[in-house]
Amino acid sequence: MRKPPVGAAPGTLAPPLAGATRTRIQAISYDAGHLEERESLAPSEVAAILASRSVAWIDVEGFADRAALGTIAEAAGLHPLVLEDIVHAQSAAKLERYESSIFLVARMANPDPAGVILTEQLSIILGDGWVITFQERPGDCFDPVRKRLREGRSGIRSAGAPSLVYALVDAVIDSYFPLLEEYGETLERVEEHMLLHPGRGTIADVHRLKRELLELRRAIWPHRELVGAMLREEVFVADAGLASYLRDCHDHAIQLMDIVETYREIAMGLVDLYLSGTSARLNEVMKVLTVIATIFMPLSFIAGVYGMNFDRGASPWNMPELGWPWGYAFALGLMASVAGGLLLWFRRRGWLGSRDLDLSEGERRRTPSSPDAEGGG
Repeated sequence: MRKPPVGAAPGTLAPPLAGATRTRIQAISYDAGHLEERESLAPSEVAAILASRSVAWIDVEGFADRAALGTIAEAAGLHPLVLEDIVHAQSAAKLERYESSIFLVARMANPDPAGVILTEQLSIILGDGWVITFQERPGDCFDPVRKRLREGRSGIRSAGAPSLVYALVDAVIDSYFPLLEEYGETLERVEEHMLLHPGRGTIADVHRLKRELLELRRAIWPHRELVGAMLREEVFVADAGLASYLRDCHDHAIQLMDIVETYREIAMGLVDLYLSGTSARLNEVMKVLTVIATIFMPLSFIAGVYGMNFDRGASPWNMPELGWPWGYAFALGLMASVAGGLLLWFRRRGWLGSRDLDLSEGERRRTPSSPDAEGGG
């Protein structure tokens, strides 16, 4: 189960789910002159890295080992409620200040191998000269940040731990842009397919896109408040340059929301387009059936008249056509004439075939195409 039982004491951790990712710890220690990377650390080594004078980034992946998570939390002096929020991974993006650290939560897009978009909670702890990140599943969007640290570009190694936190949050927010670009291309393809080959499969794709866009909206929306809270924290705004970068990050979050809202409106418009197309096709079918029924109504009347059993011997006016040599041909010709006349009349009225909405040739000749055609000038 995801959460501890109802009524459990605050800070109680639920047991890990079956198949949970095994806990893996990595560390990057750096300053302006050097950088050291370590993989597959033991939980007992975290305390020594946090106590070093270099800026330390501890990246924890997977929550299967609860004991290891407890050791890391103890080394960093985390509040029990922080560890509970980290493990249960149900929080929206937020920032909380504790006595010796700042706890941040971001929602990171992490597509699975099947291409389904999943959002994963990223927990960030900012302490005195160190940063700890907790990820539930493998895979993240921090390769550009790691590359900048290794190459020492953009002065990130000369800055402190708050700049690293900004870089991580900025990477999470910017990672949504290429994802939304793919959604825009998908919406274009679905719209084109819906115009050419509408069907139940197409409308199912539209509803799936709407659900995924709604999930992305819920994930992206709180990031505006998260960056706004970072701008209100002294540890982040102490450096005027970092404050400027955070405002730019806040603008990116707003842009993402605008894009998501635009795509959601497009998706809802596709539903209306599908319903309009279905209604138009139904109207075409009903028009054809109505025309057929209208044509056969007089034919049925004629056939009914000639099908009456009057005795011709009782009166010369009782069905005299039955005695004509060409009576049968006359009846069929009458039916054909009525049907042909109705079809011609329907055609002239524009009820049959696709009538062009453009002006006819004669109407175009009578319609002025420019002010000069009206006789002026």
